[in-house]
Amino acid sequence: MPLFSRKTSNAPTVTEPEAEVEAAAGPRAYTPSKGKATPKRTAQRRRVAAVQQPRTPEERREAKRLAREQARSDRQEAMAGMRSGDERHLMPRDKGPVRRMVRDIVDSRRNIGSYFFGATLIIFFLMMWRDPRVALAGNIAWLALGLAVIVDSFILSRKIKKLVSQNFPKNTERMGSLYFYGIMRAISFRRMRMPNCQVKIGDPVVAQK
Repeated sequence: MPLFSRKTSNAPTVTEPEAEVEAAAGPRAYTPSKGKATPKRTAQRRRVAAVQQPRTPEERREAKRLAREQARSDRQEAMAGMRSGDERHLMPRDKGPVRRMVRDIVDSRRNIGSYFFGATLIIFFLMMWRDPRVALAGNIAWLALGLAVIVDSFILSRKIKKLVSQNFPKNTERMGSLYFYGIMRAISFRRMRMPNCQVKIGDPVVAQK
């Protein structure tokens, strides 16, 4: 009987430390499921969102003012980039080295079309003149101007075709589209062209690849 009593009295001394070790190791062995944020991260995100979101009317007005200033700054940067010919800010119709070459071809020469609108305004007043001779002169000048613009546009188109074919033999854009692009730029005032002129009149045209 004493032997049985000693075994039962020693049993708790063996199991209690193991239970304590398992209880202590339990929390350290816990790992949250993959892809789920821990409670600390969630609380931190909530605090950041609460700080960033304006609460008072004054803070909301200040946030709107800062947003307007940022939008204005972005527009100014985009406009400056468009004027300078920066590809990042150009419209789709102006992008690419082929379009850049067409612009340089137009800007490197004197185009009769550049004087079209100014001369048309003068001719319009001449045609409204009461003197029949002045009105007749206005009509003749109008026809001569139109013919000169057509001839000059034809010469410009031939030059565009020649230089584009030489520098970009693998070009896939339609030549008719490039002709129209160049002529529309040629009949606008030089200072009003967008993007701004990157070459001076008489400068050689070099492909920007």
